[in-house]
Amino acid sequence: MVSRPPAPTHPAAHTDGVPSPASRPAHWWQRRGVRYTAVSSLLALSGLVILALVRRQTGNEGFLVGLGLAVLPVPLLLSAFRWLDRVDPAPWRNMVFALAWGACAAALIAILANGFATRWIATATTDPAGADNLGATVIAPFVEESAKGAAVLLVFLFRRRHFTGIVDGVVVAGVTATGFAFTENILYLGTAFGTDRLTGDRWLTSVTAATFFVRIVMSPFAHPLFTVLTGVGLGLAARCGPGRRVSRVLLPAAGLLLAMCMHAAWNGSSRFGEYGFLVVYGVLMAPAFGLLTWLAVFTRRRELRTVREELPAYAVAGWLTPAEPYVLGSMRARRVAREYARHHLGRAGAREVARYEADATSLALLRDRAADGRVGPEFAARERELLHALWGRRQVARPALAHAARITAPPVPVLLPPVLLPPAPWTPYGAAPSYAGWTAYGPARQPAYNPYRAT
Repeated sequence: MVSRPPAPTHPAAHTDGVPSPASRPAHWWQRRGVRYTAVSSLLALSGLVILALVRRQTGNEGFLVGLGLAVLPVPLLLSAFRWLDRVDPAPWRNMVFALAWGACAAALIAILANGFATRWIATATTDPAGADNLGATVIAPFVEESAKGAAVLLVFLFRRRHFTGIVDGVVVAGVTATGFAFTENILYLGTAFGTDRLTGDRWLTSVTAATFFVRIVMSPFAHPLFTVLTGVGLGLAARCGPGRRVSRVLLPAAGLLLAMCMHAAWNGSSRFGEYGFLVVYGVLMAPAFGLLTWLAVFTRRRELRTVREELPAYAVAGWLTPAEPYVLGSMRARRVAREYARHHLGRAGAREVARYEADATSLALLRDRAADGRVGPEFAARERELLHALWGRRQVARPALAHAARITAPPVPVLLPPVLLPPAPWTPYGAAPSYAGWTAYGPARQPAYNPYRAT
């Protein structure tokens, strides 16, 4: 039976008023600047190579047309994944890395590996048509899902504190696949445009229009859907305790295998008959998309409930105000707090409040994982680090959160009989009592005040 983590101590119990943050690693290769420089250089080099390859296959005009059409679904997909990640938002660096890996590194690996394998099979079997079919249904799903899943695995291994559950896996996988689909769509649409220039087809009868309809209108979520299965597997592995090593290996492997199988079925749908595409789309893709969407939204709501259940312990200890667990467990209240801070302190104040909300959410989820035995000895150090961050931002965040609590808290009816209300002290003798300023729910709301204003 797993016991609850120890109760947090009051801030006054610390000698300096706040806990000290964790120390930085000592080795040079563990320094943040070195890691960022190495990863950025690798992704930039991959981007230059993939840009040259795509332009060589599509031509300059085809590249520009493909780029303009392929970018259309990207903001919608990124906004959807960012909305899903609003409860416990991941650092923007993780999202940039995932997007760049999918668009550059994973796309480069896929183009080179798919082309090499298909040519090798065609040479070995002297059957180019069969090699193309095998490459689309077997080789491409294996190579592409492995390349995209590598980004999710890297975040899981090296940014572990920001990868704690299913939502994190879904978001990182979805953003990676969005970048990959963007580059692939440029290639497909640009190639289709070049074909139309040779055949003279235009508008609705063109190959470009058909490709746009299938890849951009009908299935912009196809690649994200495949890779999200890998993300779900790694997210489930993140929720496993330190002692469940077999599950931590089998769950990601099962997610990757499912992603490959669904990808293979999608690529081979055109070979299942005249209506194969519609059958696979309606029987496999649409239900899987709905199921994964429900799972992600359900997990998001569960995280909000965890915030409301775990943060009161820190409010009792004095780290938070009594109203903060409710505010931080409501997305509407959190938005109101950020807007209030932006109105009075500008964007810098809104960012501070957003960081306060994110750190408080991470603290609640950390305590929840500790209660389930999914956090090792690093719990105390991580808890001190998050409490230090909260304590340092309390002067900016607390007034905004208090305002959000007043605005969003549900009304509590307090029906007072008029006969119990004493007359105002200044009412002349014999005059009827004045009930101005009172409503059926008690005193009327007073004008909003600005706690940031100096008095």
